[in-house]
Amino acid sequence: MQHDRSVDRHVGERIRSRRAELGLTQHDLASTLGISYQQVQKYETGSNRVSAGRLYDLSRRLGCHVGYFFDGLEPSTVMPELGHGGQNRTTIELARNFNRLPTGTVKGAISSLVRALADGEETSIQAAAHRIAAE
Repeated sequence: MQHDRSVDRHVGERIRSRRAELGLTQHDLASTLGISYQQVQKYETGSNRVSAGRLYDLSRRLGCHVGYFFDGLEPSTVMPELGHGGQNRTTIELARNFNRLPTGTVKGAISSLVRALADGEETSIQAAAHRIAAE
């Protein structure tokens, strides 16, 4: 899903507005955050997204609540409902179990098998399965 940059531009405009209201320059704000003034400029134009942690820091430095940055923003679209997440759970379980394996040829063979399965390469699948069985 492609991100609608209008939210980033709105948040950036609210950052710029609050900064100007307090009489701060981009340099002033940047130095209190430990970032470059160019980064503040990118936030204010909406060309860079502001992370949740940085938004929290900005709210503290600018003396406003985090919600201030979203004031006046109208929801333009309804977000699609999130799926069940079963596939993600399976992926996490696979990664956990894989990490429990001792490092070595078995791990490499299993990695090759998964890659071959994903690519649908029958001969590679058989070769990787034989490598695992040999271990």
